[in-house]
Amino acid sequence: MRRRFLVEGVVQGVGFRHFTWRLAGRLGLSGWARNLPDGSVEVVAEGDPELLGRLEQELKKGPSFAAVTNVRSSEISDEAAVPRSFEIR
Repeated sequence: MRRRFLVEGVVQGVGFRHFTWRLAGRLGLSGWARNLPDGSVEVVAEGDPELLGRLEQELKKGPSFAAVTNVRSSEISDEAAVPRSFEIR
């Protein structure tokens, strides 16, 4: 299963992408995280649905200096290219 998460709030400049990279590695998920121009962070992840649910719960908390206000989640097509590991973009 592949999901896209859009994380909003104070999530840039606080180590959010690195936090997500470490978390995805522990969960065995592939995909990527990147900053968007509007100040949010986009996360695309692929893996077991239960593990993606755990990822979403942790994204809602974020690292200690983040202040997450919203996480929007959607399933994406299997046609979208996802790397074999998890990357920071």
